[in-house]
Amino acid sequence: MKKSLFAGATLTALFSGHALANEPLTLVLDWYINPDHAPIMVAEQIGAFKAQGLDVRIVPPSDPALPPRMVAARQADLAITYQPQVHFFADEGLPLVRVGTLINSPLNTVIALDKQIKTPADLQGKKVGYSVSGIEQATLATMAQHAGIDPASIKLVNVNFQLTSALLAGQVDAVIGGYRNIEAQELKLQGKTPVVMNVEDYGVPAYDELVIVAHRDAIHEAKIRKFLTALQAGVGYLPRPSAEELGGVRRRPPGA
Repeated sequence: MKKSLFAGATLTALFSGHALANEPLTLVLDWYINPDHAPIMVAEQIGAFKAQGLDVRIVPPSDPALPPRMVAARQADLAITYQPQVHFFADEGLPLVRVGTLINSPLNTVIALDKQIKTPADLQGKKVGYSVSGIEQATLATMAQHAGIDPASIKLVNVNFQLTSALLAGQVDAVIGGYRNIEAQELKLQGKTPVVMNVEDYGVPAYDELVIVAHRDAIHEAKIRKFLTALQAGVGYLPRPSAEELGGVRRRPPGA
């Protein structure tokens, strides 16, 4: 009888623990953790994900081009990516659907330290570093055409995450993909005076900078809805920071 009671109690504990366990969800960021991820990080810190019954694993990518492809391959549940990039994924036939928005206005810029480069027209014959294939080439091509120069006259160099360091080292004449509230401010903190060209000022239509994508077959899963509910709680918890406050925080590699 004692054995029977013990076994019953053990099974009850096991099933209760299973019922109480939070559902795992993997989110892959677009970049190293930075101020643009504030709603996500705050949602985690205030327990909003756990309140929704989620155990969210937040993963910075090893390559900024990989996050959406990881979702397409079912290696992650959600990814942060760039709204214009979603159209490229559709053309490739990737099973991705936008399910939310993180940043609803452009942040992308072309940044140069050479004072002879003042507009996109001055990029003719120059080397421009980028990190994400597809969207950044298309964006730069639009800016070049708007400036009346041949996009092919600009040499593109993939510098991966090293936008600022490639620019400071003189490996490239300018970079595209740096954010006005992060890389531009980081350069100023290092005593530089960057030339910053906001993409929407040079022929690129306004767009949502950062969006959240899920696999097409997973968009109706409850955990996606729960994640977005928790994320909204993170947004509501945040004050509206000034540009100076945002500029004071750098994109940091993992462990930095």
